[in-house]
Amino acid sequence: MKLVLGLGMTGLSIVRFLSKHNITYRLADSRLQPPLLTDYLSELSIPKPVLGGWTKALLTDIDEVFISPGIAQNEPIVIWAREKNIPITSDIELFARHVKAPIIGITGSNGKSTVTQLLGEMIANSGIKVAVGGNIGNPALDCLNDKMKYYVLELSSYQLDYIQHLNLLTGAVLNITPDHLQRYANFEEYTKSKLSLYQYCQHPVVNIDEPLIPIKTNATRFGINLPEQAGDFGTVACHGSCFLLKGDKVLMDTKKIQLIGEHNISNILCALAIGEQIGLDLNSMLQTIKCFKGLEHRLEWVVKKQGIDYYNDSKATNAVATIQALKTLSKRHKNITLIIGGIKKQEDWRVLLKHIDKNVAHAILIGQSAQTLANGIHQAQTTHASSMQEAVALSQKTAKTAVLLSPACASFDMFDNFEHRGQVFKKCLNYS
Repeated sequence: MKLVLGLGMTGLSIVRFLSKHNITYRLADSRLQPPLLTDYLSELSIPKPVLGGWTKALLTDIDEVFISPGIAQNEPIVIWAREKNIPITSDIELFARHVKAPIIGITGSNGKSTVTQLLGEMIANSGIKVAVGGNIGNPALDCLNDKMKYYVLELSSYQLDYIQHLNLLTGAVLNITPDHLQRYANFEEYTKSKLSLYQYCQHPVVNIDEPLIPIKTNATRFGINLPEQAGDFGTVACHGSCFLLKGDKVLMDTKKIQLIGEHNISNILCALAIGEQIGLDLNSMLQTIKCFKGLEHRLEWVVKKQGIDYYNDSKATNAVATIQALKTLSKRHKNITLIIGGIKKQEDWRVLLKHIDKNVAHAILIGQSAQTLANGIHQAQTTHASSMQEAVALSQKTAKTAVLLSPACASFDMFDNFEHRGQVFKKCLNYS
């Protein structure tokens, strides 16, 4: 019998798959009201899930544990399973056992959703059947379809932690910055988790700008600067513009790209490098780039009201992402109003606070970390808000050029997830 731990999107996809293949399972969640309990009961209903705290009895007659990404390796149920030598694995591993088409894997601390979606659109626009999922959109198991020619999966460190066997045709680690350190003993362990993607990868793609990513001799490489080799992707600044390059071949003026920010240029170069690996037509990829508007909640321009531009960057759940947003918008707007705060991750905020003091006129502070932020901001005006509604109302009264929601924090103190946070922000602007 299989044990499935966690009744979120991943857990539901696992039990759905097991039920379809007539594999017996036990389902458990440490919460009394997991988010998809109603969905499970209406769709499958049997067996009834075991809810509440973990117990050793859950492991009786279990030969394999399927674990949801949100369950840490130091949870008692995980420790007990290891003591009994019961294999612990993930939905990605189960997916890999049954998939028939090549898999492309994307991970990184920031930007992986953008690259995953862009690459998926590049493949689809080339007339090839592709499924996009994993840590973005649909869980991997829900994507399984014999008609697919490629699968593009966003893979979080949590998912990589529970993989033993995964055959990736190609893939990339975009970047590594401190994140999710509450789940790891130290930053080195988090880095090791991210880099583990390459051990499953036949044809790696490597960001040469990221010092923590080892340069592999058999890799296609990308980076913001001039390419060093004919097959590398990079950029060059010339005559007041910046151009995408493959080797010394000019591909496109970046002014034709709708995404903003240097970090998105890096994301685009990565997608081009992976597309090259699988043989996509270069001109078709460039056309997709020109049309790609980016993802919701990722430095998303929302609306212009009374001369003020509003941006939704709710996906910025760590300091590096918010720093990137401020760097990008400060080139377009002065005296930015920033809505920031939530659950602070275990990371150093000193650089973030310097950027706020340099580029922000007014910081509106929300969530658990509001006072910590207030203590560290010395130049920008600060105001506390008890809700997103209050924060948006304050921004509308005080903003001079632009309002940016870029929280640098997890969302769970006030919202279901970062998507919910961004949706509430847009709803407050009567734009949703």
